[in-house]
Amino acid sequence: MLIIPAIDLLNEKVVRLSRGLENTAKSYSGDALETARSFEKAGAKWIHVVNLDGAFGRPGVNDRVIASLARSLSVPFELGGGIRTADQIDFWLNRGVSRVVLGSALLENPEMAERAIQQYGGDAVTAGIDMKGGRVSIRGWLEDTTVEGLDLAARLKKAGLTRVILTDIETDGMLGGPGLDRMITIAEKTGLAVTASGGVGSMEDLARIAGCGKSGIEAAIVGKALYEKKLDLAEAIRRFQD
Repeated sequence: MLIIPAIDLLNEKVVRLSRGLENTAKSYSGDALETARSFEKAGAKWIHVVNLDGAFGRPGVNDRVIASLARSLSVPFELGGGIRTADQIDFWLNRGVSRVVLGSALLENPEMAERAIQQYGGDAVTAGIDMKGGRVSIRGWLEDTTVEGLDLAARLKKAGLTRVILTDIETDGMLGGPGLDRMITIAEKTGLAVTASGGVGSMEDLARIAGCGKSGIEAAIVGKALYEKKLDLAEAIRRFQD
C-alpha cells in the first residue's frame, strides 16, 4: 500500500479543513515546498496536492506555489482542485505535474473529462470522487448531486480510467477513521485501483486500509493526522508501504 501525504493550499499556505468547510481552515505552514521536502525525506513516493482556492472558484491564487513544487520535487505529485478544462489539464501536465485529478468536471463536462482520460491515459488523468452518503459532491464540496459514486466510477472505468481517489467527506479532517465500506464496494464492483481519502487519524486506521488490499484499495491519503502529530510519516511508511 502507498502512503500518500497531502498538501492542501489556501492562499499559498498549507492548511487543513474539517469536512471541506473553508471556515474551518487551520494553517500549518507558509512554505509548501518545505513541507513537501519533509515528506520526501520521510520516504513518500507520491504527494497529493489540492488547490483549495481553485476548488472554491478562485483560479490562479496558488499557481506560483504549485509551479515551484513541480520544478523542485524529486518525487511525483498529483494535483486536484479547480481543474475543469482541457487547457488546464494540458497546462499542468506540461509543467511537471505527474497526475491531474478531476472532480467537478466529471459531471459538468463529462465528454471533455473522458477525452482527457483517453488522450493522456488513466494514470495521468484520474478521478477524484468525493461523496456524502454515497452521492457525489462537486464545486469544492459545496454542491451536492444525486449521482451515486459507484455509478460515476463505473462509467469512468469504461472510458479508460484505471484508478480513482475516493473521499468520504463526512470523515475528512475529523481523525475518526475512514469510511471504507463504500470504497470497498466501488473497488470490487468496478475493478478500479482505489486510493482511500478522509478520516485517517492513527496507525490503526492505516492497518485497516492495508487489510483491504485484496479488495483493490492500493493507497491511503494522509493529511491532518500528520500535521497534528497523530502519525509519524516515516514510521507509517516503514510499517505499511510496499
